[in-house]
Amino acid sequence: MHILFDEAGKLLTGRLLSETDHSLQVELDSGKRLKVKTTNALLRFDKPAPAQLMAAASALAAAMELELAYEFAPPDEFGFVDLAHEYFSRPADAEHQVAALLCMHGAPHYFRRAGKGRFKKAPADILAQALAAIEKKRVLQEQIDAWAAELLSGQCPAPVRDQLYKILFQPDKNAPAYKAVVHAARHSHSAPLALLQNAGAIESAYQFHWQRFLHEQFPKGAGFASVPVPLPGNGEELPLAAVQAFSIDDSHTTEIDDALSLQGLGTGTVTLGIHIAAPALGISPNGALDQIARARLSTVYMPGHKITMLPDAVVQAYTLEAGRDCPAVSLYLTFDEGTLALQDSRTAVERVPIAHNLRHDQLDTVITPDWLLGQVSASTAAPDVATLQPTLAFIHRLALQLKAERELQRGKPETFTRPDYNFRLEGLSGHAPTGDETVVISTRQRGAPLDLMVAETMILANSHWGQWLAECGVPGIYRSQASLAPGVKVRMGSKALPHAGLGVKSYAWSSSPLRRYVDLVNQWQIIACARHGKAAALAAPFKPKDVNLFAVISAFDAAYTAYHAFQSGMERYWTLQYLRQNGITELSATLIKDNLVRADTLPLVLPVLGAEGLPRGAHLRVRLGQIDLMTLELNASVQERLDLPLAELPDNGDAADEDGDDALLAAPLALAIDVNENEGEDPAAAPTQQPALSPTAEP
Repeated sequence: MHILFDEAGKLLTGRLLSETDHSLQVELDSGKRLKVKTTNALLRFDKPAPAQLMAAASALAAAMELELAYEFAPPDEFGFVDLAHEYFSRPADAEHQVAALLCMHGAPHYFRRAGKGRFKKAPADILAQALAAIEKKRVLQEQIDAWAAELLSGQCPAPVRDQLYKILFQPDKNAPAYKAVVHAARHSHSAPLALLQNAGAIESAYQFHWQRFLHEQFPKGAGFASVPVPLPGNGEELPLAAVQAFSIDDSHTTEIDDALSLQGLGTGTVTLGIHIAAPALGISPNGALDQIARARLSTVYMPGHKITMLPDAVVQAYTLEAGRDCPAVSLYLTFDEGTLALQDSRTAVERVPIAHNLRHDQLDTVITPDWLLGQVSASTAAPDVATLQPTLAFIHRLALQLKAERELQRGKPETFTRPDYNFRLEGLSGHAPTGDETVVISTRQRGAPLDLMVAETMILANSHWGQWLAECGVPGIYRSQASLAPGVKVRMGSKALPHAGLGVKSYAWSSSPLRRYVDLVNQWQIIACARHGKAAALAAPFKPKDVNLFAVISAFDAAYTAYHAFQSGMERYWTLQYLRQNGITELSATLIKDNLVRADTLPLVLPVLGAEGLPRGAHLRVRLGQIDLMTLELNASVQERLDLPLAELPDNGDAADEDGDDALLAAPLALAIDVNENEGEDPAAAPTQQPALSPTAEP
């Protein structure tokens, strides 16, 4: 005797060995023996053999018409034998009975289980909904299969192209476009990125990086909503400063945030004016422009292009353009002309006449230390620059003094052993690069006179205003660093703590309110101090322990880190393009740690084979291999050592320098698409997040 029984919802057959009132002893075809409850036994039969019965019943069940079976089924609860008699004939044999059972087991949308071997017809309205859902799923699966077939044939369906970056980095793993990519990648045994490249979904490596960044950081687009441009000072009549100020920037700068002036030269007492553009006079906290700026938090820079924090019309209204009287927050510092001792300071909200916009990329070769000392004829410079020679000479002398004082507090001198690199794209015709332009990489040595003047005066303003905010009891946003020990990072917070890297008691970014939201926030607070004095804490937009201030700090830190990582990635892209365009196959480089080397003449850090065991600072010639512009990776190997084997570079860098080296590496390209997870099922994996690079330099 054989038996068909239900074991945890699964139909099994076996040979009956023995039985009691409540249980049966059954042997399966595999030889395994089971104890089965009597209530779970559905059918007893002596022939055919279990395997033959199930094969024949399965064939019959597959041929059954579900609609007809549903129509023939009794209206009330019934058993599978009842349906077999109604659908086939009376009496139905074991094969037909099991066929009816298998048919109903496999169609729960038609027949609901009411017990062991017992069923009930699903209500007609519920059945209609279930059939509609099944049909929808079938059509959707056909669409997925069709899109996958297109991808396999080297063509990209429009829905996949439109959702490309969402599929790769922030996917809905139940979406049909995602499933089509996974299905095609599995069947082609290729990586999803390679599959999509071959299908033409990715137009170029540059567009891939650019569109990916926009998808992650600007999902609604990088354009601006239409917002009225507020009048500088909101129509307020500001006093006119009795100075002639000048700015120092490169030729591509449109957001001119800062300018300098000098009064009293030759009188023994000199007043330095540090003038910062004042968009805070027109942008109201929580207003429409503030919401735009707070959403972006910073201007995004990359070679040949940028995404500004504020609309261009607002930037143009507040930028310190030559020939205009511009709203500004001015810090006036009085020094003894001989000793450079600071005697007095004051802050004013005013209009500042801007006489000159100096461009250091045009003047670095003219305004040299010898020119400032008068050892080179002033006739070599343009007339307007020549008239500024005494002023620039004093500011340069003051900058050297300020730097020396900071280094004394810092505990060791700042070293500028590496140049800054400038990227210029030739053939740029549209609003943004396409990635195929010719790139020119030039160097600018850090610490050049004009660079030093700007850096030291801005550090002076940011540290002075940061300390002043603390003295007034007005909260601000600060940058601090506890020490120069390795691994101690620069932090952002609301407390006026020392910045060891700069050698100042406190440091609050305040000098770039057109391009950094933190500076705009601090400018609101500084204006409150300038106008209300000791009562500033009551009038400032952000009060002590204001949760909104902490929210700004957190959001800015995250956005600034992401923007910096993108800028580093784009600079690496153009550096690799530079190697390709110039046919460079070899580089001289210096080993910085492990197997990482830094190129001597390019902003490039890369791993090399053959550097294991060499000392830090070893000077090498490396042979370059394959360049991958998608992953921004470059293969290389050591060709020869250029220095003496015993020579090793002394450690003269800071923790920030090491972070800078890491920032020049290619960040891992982590995709959220996983073709291996839950193969054969709908994938439901969480996306892999890409590590971010944290900037530590203080521009």
